[in-house]
Formats: sequence, C-alpha cells, structure tokens
Amino acid sequence: MSSMTTFLKKIPLFIELDEAELERLAGISISRSYRKNANVFMEGDPKQAVFFIHKGIIKIYKIDSEGNEQIVTFLKEGEMFPHTGFFDSTPYPATSTVVEAAELFVIPIQAFEQLMLDMPTIAIKVMRVMSEKIREFQGKLQAFVTQDVNRRIVSFLVRMADNQGVRTDGEIKINIPMTHQEFANMVGTTRETVNRVMNNLKKEGIIEMNRQGIVIYNEKRLRELM
Repeated sequence: MSSMTTFLKKIPLFIELDEAELERLAGISISRSYRKNANVFMEGDPKQAVFFIHKGIIKIYKIDSEGNEQIVTFLKEGEMFPHTGFFDSTPYPATSTVVEAAELFVIPIQAFEQLMLDMPTIAIKVMRVMSEKIREFQGKLQAFVTQDVNRRIVSFLVRMADNQGVRTDGEIKINIPMTHQEFANMVGTTRETVNRVMNNLKKEGIIEMNRQGIVIYNEKRLRELM
C-alpha cells in the first residue's frame, strides 16, 4: 500500500472504501507543497479540486462588504477543504491561506467524476458518509446557536483544543496566532465580549492567549464551563 493510499484510508470521507478503491483514488491524487502565507485558492475562483491536509495548518476566511477578513475556520492534518466537496460545482466559497508550511493531497474534480463513472461503488460509499456528516453537522450547529455567548466562546476553545491542540506537560497549546477580533468573528460576537470572557478565564488560571496562540492550563475546568 502506497503512502498516498495509507493517508487516504485515514480520511473520514473515504472510510468505507476498500483497498482496491483506495488505490484507484490514490492514482488520481497529486501531492503539492505550499509555503507559509501562500493562498491555495481564492474566494470566487472556479472550483477545480478538493484538498486534503497531509501536513500544516490552513486558514479559511471570507472578505465582508467592508473589506474585513472574516475567519471561518482553521484546518489541520487529515481534514479536507472546501467542505462543499466534490458534488457541488459552484466556485470556491472562501479563500484558503497556509498558516504553517503545508503538504496537501489534491484530487481534481474532473478526474474524481470520471473515477466514479468507472467505479460507481465509490460514489455510493462517499455519499453515504457525507449524509452522516451532514446530520452530525446539523446537530452541532443547532447546539451552537442555542448557547449563550459565554458558552459559545468556551465551546469554541474546547473544539480548538480537540482539533488543533498539542498536549505537553499537562497543558494544551493551540499554536494558531489569532486576534480577539478574529476570535469574535468565528463565534459570532463582539471583540469586547471576547476580551471580557478571555480575561475572566485568564484570571481563573484556565487559559492564556498571546501572539503565538492559546495555552489551556486547566482543561477540566474549561470543559465544566460548557
């Protein structure tokens, strides 16, 4: 089994594919390296491929009507983007930028569509997994919008810890530089609210936020606040 196939086997979207199907998928995949601050694609560009992160961190953001950057999410190893995936022909819905030097596996959409025509079982299995992911996302979204803003901020911190956190010596480091305004944009609140909540968490010795990212000192207490 090739290194590409081994990587693709770990991607949730392809969890149901057998080894032969994975080998065919690996055959149309391309490895590309990107330097820090490079754009992978821009919002509005024609969608030509779907990307999977082998190494590095990717920032997804949109530009609002006033020209301000609105961060959608940060993605790490094993995740795919854009989330609209293979079955939507609209342009890229946001801009993707490399936060840390990245190695991406790229699957061109036209090549994937031809592969599905050749092996329809791949399409069936992938769509089955996508349906499950959509239901899971809807549940998370409903829970998110019904939370008060304090819990939204805490829940976001916990999610960042689970997805991007590095655990060392009882601490969790989220090595993604982010301003309070960027944080506020991601949880749908104001910078002043984020300042207040983060300062309270800092006073309790739960977290610290600096230019390098966020350090969580007391994960247990943070989760209790959700």
